[in-house]
Amino acid sequence: MEKEALIPRGDGLIGTPPLPLLVTGITGVAGYNAFKYLSARYPGQIVGIRPHRTWRLHGPAIVALDIEDEEGHERLFATQRFRSVLNAVGNCALKKCELDPAMARRLNVVSAANIASLVRRHECRLVHLSSDLVFSGAGNGHYREVDPVDPVTVYGKTMVEAEALLAEGCPEAAVLRISLPMGPSFNRHAGAIDWIDSRFRKGRPATLYFDEVRSCTYTHDLNRVFERFLRGQECGVYHLGGPRAVTLHQIGQIVNRVGGYPAELLNGCLRHAAGPVPPRAGNVSMCSDKLKVLLGKDPFHPWPADPDLMPHDRHWHERRLAGELGSARHIAEQLYRARSHPALLDAAVSEI
Repeated sequence: MEKEALIPRGDGLIGTPPLPLLVTGITGVAGYNAFKYLSARYPGQIVGIRPHRTWRLHGPAIVALDIEDEEGHERLFATQRFRSVLNAVGNCALKKCELDPAMARRLNVVSAANIASLVRRHECRLVHLSSDLVFSGAGNGHYREVDPVDPVTVYGKTMVEAEALLAEGCPEAAVLRISLPMGPSFNRHAGAIDWIDSRFRKGRPATLYFDEVRSCTYTHDLNRVFERFLRGQECGVYHLGGPRAVTLHQIGQIVNRVGGYPAELLNGCLRHAAGPVPPRAGNVSMCSDKLKVLLGKDPFHPWPADPDLMPHDRHWHERRLAGELGSARHIAEQLYRARSHPALLDAAVSEI
C-alpha cells in the first residue's frame, strides 16, 4: 500500500479549504460544476478562469484569461492572494489533440507548469485534475495508481507529461485522475451526457463504442471529494473512479432512453472500426481503493444510480415500457445527480 493511503482517516475532515480559492478550466464539465459548488459553499471567496473566447460564460467571479497570458495570471494571483487552486484546465477533445499536438501540449502541459510555478511562488495548496486516459485499456481495467501508464492518444500522453512535471516540480500537490464527469455543461453540448443529448436533440445520430469502458462519476460526488483534497494535505496520485464500469455505448443507450429519443439515432461499433484518428482506449476503468481507505468509505454513487437504468444488452434502449416518456428534465433529474433515489442521496449528504 502506498504511503499516502496510510494517512489517518480523520485528517483534514473538518474545516474549510485555504481561501480565497481559484478554479481554472471552468468551461469543462468538472471545472464548471466544481466552481458552482464551491461558490455556493464559500460566497465571495471563489474565482474562476475561462478563456476569452467563451464569453457566454460570465459572472462577477469569473475572469477571462487565456492560458498564454502569464503576466495576467501573475497579476491575478498577486491581487487575489489565492491560498488554494483547483486546476481543471485542459483540452480533452481527442481528435483535436491528435491533429494539433502543439496545442494539446500548450493547454495540458504548459498550463500545468505555469500553474505549478505560481502555486510555488504564492505558497498555495494545489489540486490538479488528470484523466483515466493515461492508460491504454489493453487489459481488463480496474487500474490502480501504481500501474504503469501507457496512453494511446496525444491527450493521454500530455496528461502523463503534466503528471510527471508536477511530481518533479510540485510534489506536495494532489493529482486526481477522473473518468467521465457526469453532470451538466455550461453550453449544453460538452461532456459525455450533453454531447450525446445535443446530437439526439437535433435528430442527429451518434456512434459510440461497445468496448471503451469508463468508471463514470456524478459531478455532485466529485465536488465533495475535490473540496476534501483542497482542505487536506495529501500528495501524489489518487484515482477517482466510480464503482460501476460503463461502456460508451451504454452511456448512449441511457441518454437515448431517458431523453425519450428515437432508438435508431444510436449506433454502435467496436473501437477499431472507428478509424485510426483518434485512437481509442479500451477498458480504462479505475480502482479507487486508495481513496476509500483515505475517506473510510466509497464517496461515489454508481452511475446511473437507478439500477433499472443500466442496460442489459445492446437493444435495451429500444424496449420502451407502455407510457414511458423521456425528456430533458428526466436527464437532468436522473443522470446529472442521484436525486431519484433519496436513500442513496441521503447516504452521501454527510461531509466527506
